[in-house]
Amino acid sequence: MDDGAAAALAGAVTAALRDVAGLSGVFDGSPIQAGDAHAALEMGPETDWGHKSGAGADLRFAVVIRCGGEQPDRTRALSSAARAAVKAIGPTLGGWRLVSLALMRARVAPAARKEERPGWTGTTDYRARLLREET
Repeated sequence: MDDGAAAALAGAVTAALRDVAGLSGVFDGSPIQAGDAHAALEMGPETDWGHKSGAGADLRFAVVIRCGGEQPDRTRALSSAARAAVKAIGPTLGGWRLVSLALMRARVAPAARKEERPGWTGTTDYRARLLREET
């Protein structure tokens, strides 16, 4: 596999999420400290999606939105805005071509936090397929 595909996709997703109004921060990975409403990109497994004459990658990733609050409304709204931002990515990502982007699953659930403050977590899982652009 080529780490370049994952890095190119992660860069495009984090850049798109930075344009989502209402997020206090966007992180490539789970942050140790973050503001009240933030997004984290979690890159998952990568498999070979190449062909006889070119490199390709099948990547799984998740966008995780975490918010405080008693109700899930804000988390749902931010998750929806994040989905729209991710959907608008592409097709050229730093030497790679985004061939397909599929939303696999989306959910909002109470956050599993140890502190007393209530909160919500919205997770959207994706599958992306990329091919290296020929030069």
